Amino acid sequence: MKATDMKAITYTRYGSPDVLKLIEVEQPVPADNEILIKIHATTVTATEATFRKGEPYFSRLFTGITKPKHTTLGEELSGEVVACGSDVTRFKNGDQVFGTAGPKFGANAEYITSPENGVLAIKPFNLDHAESASSVDGFLTALPFLRDTGNIQKGQKVLIYGASGSIGAAAVQIANYYGADVTAVTSSANVEWVRALGAQHVIDYTSQDFTKSGETYDLIFDAVGKTAFTQSKQSLTPKGIFLEAGFSLGFLVNALWTLMGSGKKARFAATGLRKPEERTKDLIVLKELLESGRIKPVIDRSYPLEEIAKAHKYVDLGHKKGNVVITLIENPSTK
Repeated sequence: MKATDMKAITYTRYGSPDVLKLIEVEQPVPADNEILIKIHATTVTATEATFRKGEPYFSRLFTGITKPKHTTLGEELSGEVVACGSDVTRFKNGDQVFGTAGPKFGANAEYITSPENGVLAIKPFNLDHAESASSVDGFLTALPFLRDTGNIQKGQKVLIYGASGSIGAAAVQIANYYGADVTAVTSSANVEWVRALGAQHVIDYTSQDFTKSGETYDLIFDAVGKTAFTQSKQSLTPKGIFLEAGFSLGFLVNALWTLMGSGKKARFAATGLRKPEERTKDLIVLKELLESGRIKPVIDRSYPLEEIAKAHKYVDLGHKKGNVVITLIENPSTK
């Protein structure tokens, strides 16, 4: 391995975690408007597992019909700026940063380049790199869903379905921050854990169906794509909104259909496609909330880069609590 080489994860076909390969590639060189980041920690999200599998097949309209359009994974990251292009003014060498790699991913590697106006910020001073990396995606997904698409208000009744995943755990904390009355739906093993995140009420979906409780909610946020608007409609208030982080053709039809009425709505937000400057503003909000302790990072398990296939296998089980972290530095706890 040459001094200018680095380790990175790649995949060239859809399939099980075994399609992921650890390879050596040339370390990228930042352009004039870019920074080079030495990655200390990244993550494996359910979205990346979906991209890797190419399932459901509907998703291949975005990821590539017969094979992946982009052969790298890894969205969340935390690390250190080690080189800056000649035009960079926002960051300097030695800055500890966190954020996202952008729509082409690539954070499952030892180094990555990013435009200085990418979705990056100085990482929270009170968190280590693993905690910082694990906080980004769930928050940057849940916040615009609840705040912008759902228009969450203090005192509203909000139900979070799939409250123990990375998006769901963030959503519970965000809804609690906005002063909502939060009901979380999760498995029996996670009831007390989700309550500790700020949920006032917790429903164990293994023994209770929230749609048959008679309760109604101003907002229902399905953070895992496991329920449906048609199933949940009766549990919405007359002008309630159903939000879904997953995306399917059936949900798209429901969302378009409810646009025509003034009653209950089904809504989707393409949070990952928002302008970088909008996402960066929310990243700075996240940084402030993390530093104040209003939002807390949630890590389930950590794996070294060499064991990323094991991390994907665990994510594929669908039972992770919060986030699965990939560490690239032996001691990623720099604060």
